[in-house]
Amino acid sequence: MLYTASGCHSTKKLQTAISKKDTTVVTIVPLKKDSTLNTVDARDALIALNKNKIDFKTFSSKAKVEYQDRNGKQPDFNAFIRLQKDSVLWISISSTFLGIEAFRLYVTPDTLMIINKLDKSVEFHPFSYIESFAHIPMTFRLLQNIIIGNPVYVGDSIVSYRETESHVLIGTVGDYFKNLITLSAGTNHLERIKLDDVHLNQNRTAALVYGNYQKSGRFDFATNREINVSEKSKVDISIEFKQYEFNKELSFPHEIPRNYKTK
Repeated sequence: MLYTASGCHSTKKLQTAISKKDTTVVTIVPLKKDSTLNTVDARDALIALNKNKIDFKTFSSKAKVEYQDRNGKQPDFNAFIRLQKDSVLWISISSTFLGIEAFRLYVTPDTLMIINKLDKSVEFHPFSYIESFAHIPMTFRLLQNIIIGNPVYVGDSIVSYRETESHVLIGTVGDYFKNLITLSAGTNHLERIKLDDVHLNQNRTAALVYGNYQKSGRFDFATNREINVSEKSKVDISIEFKQYEFNKELSFPHEIPRNYKTK
């Protein structure tokens, strides 16, 4: 993104996880039209997944982020995140090495404001600008669900279902992606989402991995995330949430100093 990084270790770990789990995709049994039992089981699994969704009013956290794209490894950074559901996302980005705030982002469902404190400038963009570095279709609600750890791109059509001793795998198809969802058996925690573009000319693939769940009130929150997106270029992101709170009163300061220039 703006001031970002992903360490080689995290990227290798993610790729290893993807390759290992992708071998199970081949063995998934497609649903048949007369396969009532499988259809019921699959929908029950999606209902269980839906029950685990985090419903919140506000969310705040400190997270360590590593990022790598076609330009290579970027410096690690700390992201201080404040989110008001369906309304405002505020992110302060600072170097993990120097501890100096470098950027401040103020995001609404329509707009993105980037305050660059290094060169004393400000940029204004439509929300769609985020897709230029996310490389996948994005809305404000999708972005907040990625941050919170709720499932994304769950298609309306269930096309495959499989249970193992430790996992439940559900295949769905939506407007943009074929989605293979991996849940942990028993807890129904979301472990992995594997996306493949339904449009062959796009050739986008993405994987989101969730781990180290912790109890936060009545929620189970995944404090570790790995995100990998591949199209014409690759983006690898590792996020570790170190501190987080739900439903506390928050402020979203985004005043622009008078001496800042607009780009």
